[in-house]
Amino acid sequence: MNHLSKLIEKHISGEKVLAFFILTSLVYIAMLTITIPKTMAFADGMKLLDIVPAGYDFNYVSELFNELGENGRAAYMSLQLPVDFIYPLLFAISYCLVLGYFLNKLNKLHTPLVFLCILPVIAGIFDYLENIWIVKLLNSYPDLTEATVNMANTFSVIKSISTSVYFVILITVLIIVGLQARNRKKQVQVSEVN
Repeated sequence: MNHLSKLIEKHISGEKVLAFFILTSLVYIAMLTITIPKTMAFADGMKLLDIVPAGYDFNYVSELFNELGENGRAAYMSLQLPVDFIYPLLFAISYCLVLGYFLNKLNKLHTPLVFLCILPVIAGIFDYLENIWIVKLLNSYPDLTEATVNMANTFSVIKSISTSVYFVILITVLIIVGLQARNRKKQVQVSEVN
């Protein structure tokens, strides 16, 4: 715990956290506005595997890859996935530091709560595993196997769950930080009146 707390503490200056957050957000916005829509344009409204948080099955993957066609599958491989191999690392670092920054504001960085900062790292690892399996699926199409699809789906679902849990925790921490700031402000106003 001490090692993790010290490692995070070393990198949670406001400027560094903000820089990582902005960079991560820019890559994410590029995916949402450029690479995902350009790839999905081939899919006749079907969602790419990266953005199906509840998971998918063999039939969905077969239908999606068939709908994408050769050009869409090539776009998935050469347009969307390269950016999605950059994003998980940025997400893991950025959101680990964001949570560490706010836990530090609450004087909770050197408590077991610091282990919550590992959640975005877990999400990033499973995002990489998801991407690797999507590459395997694209390379093996049309000879898909249930086992490969199930493995990719497992990684996608774990990524989604860990990401969702992380954001619930982050929002909770932000609410607590906000309430503490409001209480301090009220205490200052009361002491000024007295």
